[in-house]
Amino acid sequence: MRVICLDMEGVLVPEIWLGVAAKTGIEELRLTTRDIKDYDELMRHRLKIMDQHGIKMDLIQSVIADMGPMDGAKDFLDELRGHAQVIILSDTFYGFAKPLMEQLGRPTLFCHYLDVADDGRITGYRLRTTDHKTKSVNALKTLNFFTSAMGDSYNDAGMIQAANVGAFFHAPQNVLDDFPGYPHFTDYVQAADYLLNAEPKA
Repeated sequence: MRVICLDMEGVLVPEIWLGVAAKTGIEELRLTTRDIKDYDELMRHRLKIMDQHGIKMDLIQSVIADMGPMDGAKDFLDELRGHAQVIILSDTFYGFAKPLMEQLGRPTLFCHYLDVADDGRITGYRLRTTDHKTKSVNALKTLNFFTSAMGDSYNDAGMIQAANVGAFFHAPQNVLDDFPGYPHFTDYVQAADYLLNAEPKA
């Protein structure tokens, strides 16, 4: 049985924080895991900026509700789910992802939790576990699942390396330079064929 593990932002939906930055005009919120490899450092930066500018949960949720999946993402996901089990492994948060998951047909999602105060301020976050994408792929392999993995950023590299077959999708050049030798796709049809049919190199 093949299990396909996908990143969410940059693969199925636009980068949420880029949308928030565009909505608020705060350029410092444009940083993502494509720019800062340490996720804890990145989230502490985001929380600090949001607190300084008084950005609350309702504003972020309004941005997310208007985003929707990327063109072709729903068909891509439906194709994969027609032939294999699919798990979305994301460093987003359940409070953010719900409207997007509904638009994608409610796929299985593993991600993290936010701490939100009564007034809507985001006061902190709780990781399910550190490096959960890599750990999830490794756990699936111990259960004798064949794993395919695809993502676009530094925080996806671990699961791509751990999977039986892995590739990048619409990744920036700096990520591809740091992880050479992995396939890179910009087309959903080609990506689906790889995820469903690729075998490890001998």
